[in-house]
Amino acid sequence: MKCLITRNFNPKNSSHLLQRLFSQKPLPTLTLFTKEQCPLCDSAKEVLEPYKHRYIFQQVDITLSENKVWYNRYRYDIPVFHFNGRFLMKHGVNTALLEQQLSEAERER
Repeated sequence: MKCLITRNFNPKNSSHLLQRLFSQKPLPTLTLFTKEQCPLCDSAKEVLEPYKHRYIFQQVDITLSENKVWYNRYRYDIPVFHFNGRFLMKHGVNTALLEQQLSEAERER
């Protein structure tokens, strides 16, 4: 195990830094409901590229047997996005709506 030693370490300042690091909430989760061979989903992922550092990205393949509920719900609407487990948008990326949700989540952190 390597240890980094800093010359200007100040224990008085470190407690504040540690408190800030450990008190922050994790990044929000953006979930894409998709399937193989989905050009609209591929385009949506390209639009999301500039925002990727602001959320955790998950993909759910609706054609898998364990995702039958999502297939029945979204088979005609993909790409569909959920933000922290709640429906956000479908058929594409609404960047204004995404920006609003990300900003709200960042204020809560």
